[in-house]
Amino acid sequence: MTGRIVHFEVPYDDAERARAFYREAFGWNVMEMPEMNYTMVSTGPVDEQQLPTEPGFINGGMFQRSADLTRPVLTVDVPDIDAAWKTIESLGGEKVGEKVPVGDMGFAAYFKDPEGNVLGLWQTATA
Repeated sequence: MTGRIVHFEVPYDDAERARAFYREAFGWNVMEMPEMNYTMVSTGPVDEQQLPTEPGFINGGMFQRSADLTRPVLTVDVPDIDAAWKTIESLGGEKVGEKVPVGDMGFAAYFKDPEGNVLGLWQTATA
């Protein structure tokens, strides 16, 4: 099912401070991914692929704050990022950056809605 929130991201200025805060405040499991300059976050129990094993929660990540990405981001599942961008732009939104591959799992991208909010898009790779 597409159109659902599947991921969140929290920007930081100080990676160690942010990881320690969320780990200690909420018991989140944080896993640094230096090759991606990213921190994966598990907010509940996960399987070997780091996917939630119980309904009712999503996992996320943390990254270095940038000029375009200054606040937490919710990520929406879509079947095709390029098609979603066309719809978003036709409704007054705009692309932020480019679509990027995430390993062999899929693609991620960002957009700004007409209210100025930045959200993410996720497209799962097809087999």
